[in-house]
Amino acid sequence: MLKNYLKIAWRNLWKDKGFTTINVVGLTTAFGVAILLATAGFHELSYDNFHENREKIYGVYIVQQTEDGSEAGISQPTPFAEALKTEVPGIAKTTRLLEDVSLIINGEKELMLNANWVDKDFFTMFSFPLEKGVNGNILENLGDVVLTKEAANKLFGRTDVIGQNINVLINGKQEPFTVGAIAKDLPKNTKMGFEIALRFERNPEYLDTKETWNEQYHSVYVELEDNVTAAQFEENTNSFVNLHYKDVIENAKNSGASPNEEGLYRQIKLLPLRDKHFTSFRKGYAEVSRSVPYLIMGVAFLILFIACVNYVNMSLAKSSQRLKEIGMRKTLGAKRKHLFFQFWGESFLIFMASAIMGVLLSLLLFDDFKTAFSTQASIDTLTTPLFWSLSFTIVLLVTLSVGGYPALVLSKLGTIQSLKGKLESNGKNRLRDLLMVVQFGIAILLITGTLVLRGQIEYMRNKDLGYDKAHVLSFPLNGKKESYALLNLLKDELRGNPDILEVSGADNNLGRGKDGSRSSSVIGFDYKGKIIRTNFLVVDPDYVPTLGLEMALGRNFNGIGDSIGILINEKMAEQLGEENILSASLPIDSDETSPILGVIKDYHFEDLDKAIEPITFYMSKDLPLTYAYVKVASSNMANSFEAVENAYKKLEPNADFLGSFLDENVDRTFRSEKSMALLITSGALIAIILSCIGLFAMSILVVTQRTKEIGIRKVIGASVANITFILTKDFLKLVLFAFLIASPIAWWFLKKWLENYEYRIDLSWVFFAVSGILAVAIAFLTIGTRTIGAAMANPVKSLRTE
Repeated sequence: MLKNYLKIAWRNLWKDKGFTTINVVGLTTAFGVAILLATAGFHELSYDNFHENREKIYGVYIVQQTEDGSEAGISQPTPFAEALKTEVPGIAKTTRLLEDVSLIINGEKELMLNANWVDKDFFTMFSFPLEKGVNGNILENLGDVVLTKEAANKLFGRTDVIGQNINVLINGKQEPFTVGAIAKDLPKNTKMGFEIALRFERNPEYLDTKETWNEQYHSVYVELEDNVTAAQFEENTNSFVNLHYKDVIENAKNSGASPNEEGLYRQIKLLPLRDKHFTSFRKGYAEVSRSVPYLIMGVAFLILFIACVNYVNMSLAKSSQRLKEIGMRKTLGAKRKHLFFQFWGESFLIFMASAIMGVLLSLLLFDDFKTAFSTQASIDTLTTPLFWSLSFTIVLLVTLSVGGYPALVLSKLGTIQSLKGKLESNGKNRLRDLLMVVQFGIAILLITGTLVLRGQIEYMRNKDLGYDKAHVLSFPLNGKKESYALLNLLKDELRGNPDILEVSGADNNLGRGKDGSRSSSVIGFDYKGKIIRTNFLVVDPDYVPTLGLEMALGRNFNGIGDSIGILINEKMAEQLGEENILSASLPIDSDETSPILGVIKDYHFEDLDKAIEPITFYMSKDLPLTYAYVKVASSNMANSFEAVENAYKKLEPNADFLGSFLDENVDRTFRSEKSMALLITSGALIAIILSCIGLFAMSILVVTQRTKEIGIRKVIGASVANITFILTKDFLKLVLFAFLIASPIAWWFLKKWLENYEYRIDLSWVFFAVSGILAVAIAFLTIGTRTIGAAMANPVKSLRTE
């Protein structure tokens, strides 16, 4: 019996190749796209899930109350981790983590590698795949390092290098280290990736800060004991906070801060490792949001849903051609269940073939997909038994539900009705109308999202950031020479070039450079009984003119003679609250105060999802510069870039030149927004195409059911335009209804999304109007291709057919 069902199903599908091809192409596309998107979504959700002890590992963060509300952050002082483990019960292991970029030297090779400065418990807490050294004790010695296989190949050209020596540039000096272990290829789904791991006690800041509690520059992770919960541990830390942060709490009280709901001014909180990838502290607390992976998988579901709806509509649209077949089968004794399995068998063949081709399509497009959406998702996901079993189950359930409905409808038809060859309809097919509203509602939602996302991206790209991003390039000073000496040599090398206007340096980059590194320094101090927090930037005297920053008050640095003076921005001046700001001096250094020389107009030194914060500019030979900035003339920019590159390579022949213009750096900071916009745009395009296929199918159904009516109307004098209007108005009403439903939903979601940006576009009605007009126009063009043809048909032929 089953063989007979499949044989007849194959014959019917082969007989109507057009119907079969449209369904298979639509479903194949939907399955392929859904698989790709689901792979990316599951990859995002899997971050740091491979660690065996992940349920017991937490990141430590601080929540403190200020006069402006609560603030939260993960940066901790050097003695914090050891004191916490000693004084607060419940910690099994702990490690500090400082993520940095370090210059690694092996003979003539000089490489900037992503470095993790960690404690010796790091590799026992986190399950990174390692090939252990001779003694099997990872980072037991202060002079040991762990290299990844890729880093070992870069440095040595091979991986069997355990016991080999390398040098690391620390505070301007080459310090010797020994390779103690090699790490296998690290999983892509981790936020703690590294190329080299070193002991925390050897980092450049350690010796100066090992007993200091007011300088925070690294994160801390703890692994709790089996019988300790996060809530219990947090409660146990209150006495620890009161002891070590007594002065900070008193200053908060004096500055007008209000305690939280528990009456506390400062708290230690724990963030589960599984939430690290999805957490933001921008609002003053740990906000965990998995909206991005859920959005990705939501788009995948919507596309698959639209394709399934199309199949239902196409099946019903073509069902009138098989009514006599159904009547004959029932006359010859076929029961309802036989007809159901016959039609469901055809659906099963289409869905299985589409699913298989969808998998092949996803494999074919996987590399392009990864590049376009900047995802690290692995193709291994598509080859696991779990994936295949889950996919087969989903296809089976979808086939049973989606393919089962048309089969159920057709199997319920009466024998006489079928033999007459008529599929009666009262003109109020609620299911059909509902499916159409949902389809175009989804399409309108995605179109609106595309317009708003791209509008926000263009706004961020074109916004005046307060500095010259078009003509200034930056690059890391990643060579062996001392940074100030190297910068002066670079200035001398470029001085004779008329296209080089200014050269400067700082200890931080603007935007995200080619090295991918981003960092910030924040300091706090007591000023007239008030806690002042400010970003801190070390610069050379030419930083302001090089960046094109504007002075609001006072003057710029005149030279190295102003090394005890500072510059601040307007936001910092506002925080200080002085009437004559240029007469103030700040206790930046504990040994002496620094006079304010000038006030710089506010500019965006951070991403546009953050408000402009206070920042202080400082000159000190004791604090190295890590980036150079070069301002070039607008003419011959390509030649100027090449001149800077050649000059740097001449001074540091073994170092990589990683220069890029600041507008490129800024563009990299909203890479995630561009990927999301591409996702929504692609989803909208596919949704529109699939919705049009479904709409075309429904127009076929309506035209088929109203063939006699069309003939009669033409006989009594109706024009082609009148008949086309009659056939399309009901569909267009449904599209408008979909617009009315989808628009407020889109408005709510997009309003919430835009609230993540301190600087954003207005959510104008124009976005919704354009999406509605596009939806109506697309719907009309789709329906018109069928209805106009029906309206122009010979009425005699239509009536004779009836």
